[in-house]
Amino acid sequence: MRNVRFVAIILIVAMLLSIQNLPLTENSVVGKVENTRVSEVKKVDKKALILAKYLEKYNSPLQYHAQDFVDAADANGLDWKLLPSIAGVESTFGKHIPGGYNAWGWGVYGNQALGFRSWKEGIFIISKGLKENYVNRGLTNPYAMNRIYAASPSWGGKVVYFMNDLDSFAKQYQMESSENISELRVKTAAYSGMLALKGI
Repeated sequence: MRNVRFVAIILIVAMLLSIQNLPLTENSVVGKVENTRVSEVKKVDKKALILAKYLEKYNSPLQYHAQDFVDAADANGLDWKLLPSIAGVESTFGKHIPGGYNAWGWGVYGNQALGFRSWKEGIFIISKGLKENYVNRGLTNPYAMNRIYAASPSWGGKVVYFMNDLDSFAKQYQMESSENISELRVKTAAYSGMLALKGI
């Protein structure tokens, strides 16, 4: 009897772990469940799906927050590629940080560094900060932001590099997705035609 319970527990844990690691798709719903009440549920934006795939190729811990990037950008009128690109320059997409979920070098001066309680908090605070302290003051692109954001004169160009790379990735991803959908439709139509020929 103990063995049966043990096996059942192992199976349940394995099932829960496998559900956690399912890949995002356009039809995925992300959210947080607390005390059996859904506190935040939303459909994954196509840009978030693309961003998650892009960040995945860098093995970035930020890949699981792609929807947060898109939501924060939308809420603050920013290009959805800006903040992830800054993270690419400042921390190799969150892999090398000074601590406290700060992948953007935000508030880092010498040995001093701001920290956040979560990636999501950092994403939303910095997006708001970019809007208020840069965009609202006419610094609307990485080259213009460079003067204040970073000491390195090449920072803006590096951010633009990642923005362009992400844009190219998005176009390629959309093209491949369209081809896969078209191929699926052709295969489905062909299969349906075969069934019709067989009289099914």
